[in-house]
Amino acid sequence: MASVVGIDQGTTGTKVVLLDEGGELTLAGSRKHRQIYPRSGWVEHDPEELLANVELGLKEAADQCESSLAGIGIDNQGETIVAWDSKTGEPICNAIVWQDNRTQQRIAELKSDGVEREVLNRAGLPLDPYFSASKMSWILDHVPAASELLKQNRLRIATSDAFFLDRMTGVYATDPGTASRTSLFNLEQCKWDDELCRIFGVPREILPEVKRTVGDFGVYPPLNCSVTANIVDQQAALYGHGCIEVGDTKITFGTGAFALTNTGPQIFRRPEQGFLPTVAWDLESGQLSYAVDAGLYNAGSAVEWLLELSLADSVENLNRFGKDSVAADGLFFVPALSGLGCPYWERSASALWIGMDQHTSRSDLCQAVIEGVAFRSSQLIDSLAKEFPLPSAIPADGGLSNNPFFCQFFANLIQREVVVPSTAEITAFGTAKLAMMGAGSAACEVKSTEGGYSARYFPKKRLDAEKAKFAEAVDRCRNWRQSE
Repeated sequence: MASVVGIDQGTTGTKVVLLDEGGELTLAGSRKHRQIYPRSGWVEHDPEELLANVELGLKEAADQCESSLAGIGIDNQGETIVAWDSKTGEPICNAIVWQDNRTQQRIAELKSDGVEREVLNRAGLPLDPYFSASKMSWILDHVPAASELLKQNRLRIATSDAFFLDRMTGVYATDPGTASRTSLFNLEQCKWDDELCRIFGVPREILPEVKRTVGDFGVYPPLNCSVTANIVDQQAALYGHGCIEVGDTKITFGTGAFALTNTGPQIFRRPEQGFLPTVAWDLESGQLSYAVDAGLYNAGSAVEWLLELSLADSVENLNRFGKDSVAADGLFFVPALSGLGCPYWERSASALWIGMDQHTSRSDLCQAVIEGVAFRSSQLIDSLAKEFPLPSAIPADGGLSNNPFFCQFFANLIQREVVVPSTAEITAFGTAKLAMMGAGSAACEVKSTEGGYSARYFPKKRLDAEKAKFAEAVDRCRNWRQSE
């Protein structure tokens, strides 16, 4: 029985799974990588470390595989970019991560130039440092090696997946879903857009080929196995949850929180609502699917922050609290550590606790953070529910989906059932399913019990007053950094 490897190369680590045609899913390896913070607001990764972890994971998977490997699928961080020398393959600087906001000034200049409407019309994305294009132009302007390599036609700047593929298989390519996160990709025409390249100052010729999500991305020589799928992590999770019909919705609680709704062949444009139309996947000719993305920057990263501050001793200590809700007592936290994402797209916002008094305890502060992520995430689902007939049950994955308190609180806020799949590696699973398809085998489901879910959370009470009060807290955190 043939197997495929699914690689989930995420913001904080790399996970590798094996999936066979019978639906058996096995975690073959997992390792974290360094988070590099050169300055406030700057977030970087070492591209060589990321690639080494991917290749180590592949070796581990091959060593554990008892059958032949039919294909490899890779999912990537989305907007994170790498610049390298096409001749040597060596990166010329650290990868600039999607969270990084060093291009805020450049974004402000582009807004002043009045080009945001044009970018929205073509790419479907607002002007924000989150997306890849301004990061690419920053490298062209600030990394001396970039201009020299550009003159020699040896410069490559692209999302991290293209770097992995170039080094692993010699194929310089990406897929439409990843390309649609750059602000350089025309959503309707499904190709790089010359006008967007001009606006951001990124030469079209340095960008990778855009291939279908499922297909031939070259052979990885150490395993003599082809890469048969390439996709963004959030789209991989959407597919892993089985959200293949129009209206199907999932939410992932990773470093940030990202809710995606499948819109099928329709490009859903509501810029005033802060939604991001995006390509979900391109499986075969005529099977291009779009999605709408509603995301926030800080979910799991807010939990990590609590641990770094020693306000929480462990993740497990955040799974239950002595109070039903600190919001009921007027204590709130807005998780805007990196600014506000959808629907605000405001990097000048700042995180805050509000409602503290002399009786506020360390536990109260931690609980407010967990509740705050749930409040902000509920804003994403509520916004999507105004535009789509969402299902009565929302599948959730990622670190916080393992937190019973968080999931129950979230279910109460959105007034929908929250279901957590039986496999914790839903993103890698989605990637592996696509790799299986690319290898010529039918998509399969993971063998599981309890209907495929490890936990189900039904709403038990309404929190309308608390939601209104949280919205007030969000308003207070806005424009803070700008006022500095």
